[in-house]
Amino acid sequence: MPPNWTNQTLWTGDNLDVMRGMNSDCVDLIYLDPPFNSNQDYAAPIGGEQAMVGFKDTWTLNDVDLAWHGEIAESEPALYSIIDSAGLSHGKGMKSYLIMMAVRLLEMRRILKDTGSIYLHCDDTASHYLKTVMDSVFGASNYKNEITWKRTTAHNDPGRYGRISDSILFYTKSPEKTFNHVRGSYSDAQLQRYKYSDENGPYRAENLTAPHFSPTRTVEWRGVNPGSNRQWRFSVDELERLYSEGRILLRRDGLPRKDGYKSYLHEAPGPVLQDFWNDIALGPTAGERTQYPTQKPLALLERIIQASSNEGDMVLDPFCGCATACVAAEKLGRHWAGIDISPNALVQVNNRLRNELGLFSLTVTHRTDIPRRTDLGPIPHYRTQKHTLFGMSEGKCQGCLLSFPFRNLTIDHIIPQSRGGTDHIDNLQLLCGACNSTKGTTTNEEFLVKLKAMGLR
Repeated sequence: MPPNWTNQTLWTGDNLDVMRGMNSDCVDLIYLDPPFNSNQDYAAPIGGEQAMVGFKDTWTLNDVDLAWHGEIAESEPALYSIIDSAGLSHGKGMKSYLIMMAVRLLEMRRILKDTGSIYLHCDDTASHYLKTVMDSVFGASNYKNEITWKRTTAHNDPGRYGRISDSILFYTKSPEKTFNHVRGSYSDAQLQRYKYSDENGPYRAENLTAPHFSPTRTVEWRGVNPGSNRQWRFSVDELERLYSEGRILLRRDGLPRKDGYKSYLHEAPGPVLQDFWNDIALGPTAGERTQYPTQKPLALLERIIQASSNEGDMVLDPFCGCATACVAAEKLGRHWAGIDISPNALVQVNNRLRNELGLFSLTVTHRTDIPRRTDLGPIPHYRTQKHTLFGMSEGKCQGCLLSFPFRNLTIDHIIPQSRGGTDHIDNLQLLCGACNSTKGTTTNEEFLVKLKAMGLR
């Protein structure tokens, strides 16, 4: 299903409302770097370019959280148990945080394609709880990796070991995932092996022979024998080609060196990536620094986007902050969309597209509305559904749960249309006149809280 928005779109607003208005199965890759429940306040330096950019990463359990939790208990009982257990072991703040994350992850699962992937960036504050939440939402069989990213070289944490790494939880929607093998960067120790250099760049000398397996490669070549139980790594024709190109070092007597194959650094593909990434960092004086308090390196997002998407795919960052994922996606030829609660996100993405990519003429589509879903097919007008809803509810108001005659019940959108709700019957319920008036344009969670306060639930 195609997205119901244009490429290079940035929303400022609640990402839950925006995602509820997005088509199902339309995003190829989601990267999210949400608040970590770190119990800290983040802000940019006073007087800096990003002054006033920040957020409060502190969570307290409220009545709306509990109403959300009740809905999760009805539709996702396993997820409910995980969140409830976290609340018992870690406290109400963690429970509130996980409820906030869970309702959003459920929407991310819906909008992700079957071939799609999701990378959740977190730290050890909640990574172990988020792992179990992700197992429940996306399925434990779709867990691929917990990537450890070494974000800095040292950190002073009195009374414990320095915390210098983050976790990135990598899940897919199904086994039919997009995954491209991306190579990492060589370490300084590995680079030191390329200790020679010529007009073609740094190189190291490698052996031209290997253990003996093929009799056809044990012949003498240019006066040199590969040795006992050894063979040439290349055919004679290939050896001649390498020799003519100056790729083989010679001994003082002019004969080829058996350990003289020039292996150039620029031809080396790089090491295969493992689940520990220590070759990417964002230094304090890096040119891409924006002073955003939790900024991630562009190279980190480029690696993720290259690995789990292809050119033209749609990348979504629902907590886009200083827009690193959006900039990386644009640089790599992907389509992208971002969502952030702060209006400053638009300034961030425009500045970075100009300053880092030189895209002065690119116009980002800025939206504050909720997209209207186009993937549900023809939907009857919601007023025609009243008889069906009356039968489904057995004549009961879904607010106060009292029985009413047909004429005294009204149709209500569970998720208001202003927050991404549709006219689909799954988003409709019957309320009595008093309950409908009480609910107004609030969310269903807020409505249930009001009813409890009134003693009606």
